[in-house]
Amino acid sequence: MNSKVLGASTVLALLAVVGGLPAPASSEPRPGPTRALPLGAAGLTETRSTRTLQPGVTLTRIVRGADAPALAWTVEVAIPGGATSPDPDAPPTALKDRASADELTVETQGAGFDARAEQVITPAVADYAGGSLGWRVRIGRFGSQSAASAELTRLKKAGYAGSAVYTGWDGDPADRGPWRIDVLTIDPDRFHGALKASYGPDLENRETTSELVAAAGATAGVNAGFFVLDPKAGAPGDPAGVGVYDGLLLSEPVNGRPGLVIRDDGRHSRVDRLTWTARVVGRHASQPLDGIDRVPGLIRNCGGTDDDTPTSLPLHDTTCTDEDELVAFTPEYGRRTPDGGGLEAVLDSRGRVVELRSPRGGTLPAGGSSVQATGSRVAELTALAQVGRPLRVERTLRDGSGRKVSTSPATSILNGGPELVRDGKLHVTPATDGMVQPGNASFYYGWVHKRNPRTLAGVDAAGRTVLVTADGRSTAALGLSIPESAAVARALGLREAVNLDGGGSTTMAVDGEVINAPSDAAGERPVGDALLILPGRN
Repeated sequence: MNSKVLGASTVLALLAVVGGLPAPASSEPRPGPTRALPLGAAGLTETRSTRTLQPGVTLTRIVRGADAPALAWTVEVAIPGGATSPDPDAPPTALKDRASADELTVETQGAGFDARAEQVITPAVADYAGGSLGWRVRIGRFGSQSAASAELTRLKKAGYAGSAVYTGWDGDPADRGPWRIDVLTIDPDRFHGALKASYGPDLENRETTSELVAAAGATAGVNAGFFVLDPKAGAPGDPAGVGVYDGLLLSEPVNGRPGLVIRDDGRHSRVDRLTWTARVVGRHASQPLDGIDRVPGLIRNCGGTDDDTPTSLPLHDTTCTDEDELVAFTPEYGRRTPDGGGLEAVLDSRGRVVELRSPRGGTLPAGGSSVQATGSRVAELTALAQVGRPLRVERTLRDGSGRKVSTSPATSILNGGPELVRDGKLHVTPATDGMVQPGNASFYYGWVHKRNPRTLAGVDAAGRTVLVTADGRSTAALGLSIPESAAVARALGLREAVNLDGGGSTTMAVDGEVINAPSDAAGERPVGDALLILPGRN
């Protein structure tokens, strides 16, 4: 049996929904227009409570659809390549073509399962036409997770793979919730503290958001940019995109992807698309630099140089490779630089070469730095670096207009994507930012189309920086699709907005306590960096 399931295509039409809201619990301005969030069916209950955390900083909790009836659980079957598949050897995925889905439906029905094939339709966004993503195969509708899990166990015993999923995570615009969203608003006219990014003691290791908040004595904080998680993709904790901390560029951009640019400790913020150029300069020559403070040869989220494999364009959650690289390391990277074949020029605190070591990797002098070379770049570094001579690293960050981005110790820049809102209008850019993966509709389905925990950031018309977390992956909080995230950002009055790292990373900590519900089974996830609201000086 085939049934057609629409995605979130009509959620954007709900932006006009306006509802009365209770008065805030504080005299501080609330974060954006007082209209109901464009989530789910019209007329849902929605409550907001606001409190002041410090002058110029408010925290608002929005709960929508708290009285929503429970939705069904189901079992989603992984669809293998079969006789009708364009690629019979392709690994099982959540979505396939209709013929493959129908084939699996008939097969599992014959094995005694209540199977159905459903088409997944996704809405059009700024740079992606949307439409049909493919077909999924599901089994049954259950009143509880335990019942769905029992059916999943039976399915696995029959030789199939799958997962138990809550249908509220699908993104149906008619769902009634619930949603739980927390909003931090920093008003530059009243704010006397500082808004800063922090990666912790070093770049190469991870800490939880609450640990970073506590270590800095911050009033509040949220998780921030994407980062390396798997050691096979680089150094866990290393930002997977642009990272500027206290004015220092310590991680290069995924070229062309958006970042959150914070100036003057949070008095001026914007969302911009960033690129960079860099070079290593010796006495008589220079060579282009590939990266900074990352494991050579591994480019998480891609968007690097023309010789990277498989692409020089952004490709999210993919690690591109390049055997021939020059990568610079700063004192902020960690205790040791990465080990491996190649050459490393070690510099003292004055920028003079004190050692050429091969293989590369090891400790740095106090305040020192280094440049590592792999593959064909070893000969280039050998020609540039001479013990006792200075070696300089020059790097230039540019904005979406090609202008040089100047920084100061009060500047922080965090990576993100996709863009959500531009000039007060919905502007969702998953294709540009690498979330549309050729031949892999299941990635878009899980990452963009379906509801997940999300962390968002942006700036409203009054110049206030707004940080948003939305809980998800539970029956108590459905989460947001990427189009829904954009709709929420605009409804909160944001003129510019960008998606930050989400999923199990989504965390908001206030006064030393995690106030949202991180979705990882293990609890709060260690992350690469966080955005912290520091108190003002008395």
